[in-house]
Amino acid sequence: MTDAVPPAPKAASKALNPRQITTVSVCVAAALIAMKAFALGASGSVSILASLADSALDLAASLTTFYAVRWAARPGDHTHRHGHGKAEAMAALVQAGLIFASAVFIGWEALARMFDPRPVTGGGWAVGVVFISMALTAGLVWLQTRSLKAQGSMAVKADRAHYAADLAASAVVLIGVISGAFLGAPGLDAAAGLVVAVWLAWGAFGLIKDAGGQLLDREASDSDRVALTNAVLSDPRVSGLHQLRTRMSGSRLIAQMHIDLDRSLSFEDAHAIVVETEQRIQAAFPDADVLIHPDPRGPWSSAVPATAPPSL
Repeated sequence: MTDAVPPAPKAASKALNPRQITTVSVCVAAALIAMKAFALGASGSVSILASLADSALDLAASLTTFYAVRWAARPGDHTHRHGHGKAEAMAALVQAGLIFASAVFIGWEALARMFDPRPVTGGGWAVGVVFISMALTAGLVWLQTRSLKAQGSMAVKADRAHYAADLAASAVVLIGVISGAFLGAPGLDAAAGLVVAVWLAWGAFGLIKDAGGQLLDREASDSDRVALTNAVLSDPRVSGLHQLRTRMSGSRLIAQMHIDLDRSLSFEDAHAIVVETEQRIQAAFPDADVLIHPDPRGPWSSAVPATAPPSL
């Protein structure tokens, strides 16, 4: 599951949308693979090998995200009434699997090199490539962050998570290459590769947890539930809120609830209040799918204060 990200209209016009940012992600991953393959041939560094394997899987993950955000953006149809937003969570699970596979491969190779150290050559080329790859990755993460602030996307969030991990891992790789090439300590190069493997495995676990939560219809975040409650109860004609149920489909909030209205209201007036309530929710959560059941106010219902915790 991913937290819903309220829109930022001023930033939205400048930030890349999910389709654009996934295209940039694929291009960056392809460029990183080409550079690291060259550095591996020049140096033979296990740290560069680890980083190359990671970038290769990054490309596969970015391609998955590329297609997932386009599928998720498709409107609902007769077979998917709530849309296709959970395609993003499925893409995140695929990413997690690829990252975990990368971690296993890198860890195995690093352990083998610890017992059979090999010298690192061409350290200058390797260091240069690592610096360039870190600059490209940092730029991509910055663009992804801006995109998430403008319009949330779980697939882009997952993509940013593993590229942010790659950025930190590249720093570890840099230490390993310098140690192996300039300090005569190839064992440190292998150790750096092992650190990268552990880092990637931990990141994969986090992605699995978030994506699994969304696919299993975990409730929206506490902050989102409180914001939704405030939007509903900002109208004094709505005296209470109960049976609130929420879940996320990609970046889209789906909510169901009962609201308490004065029993003396006409059917038309009650309907108008429900429509206005839906509009307030959708102002806070664009494209939200909201279902509201009005209840006549009675002794069984009680108003929920706007500051109430999201345990409704």
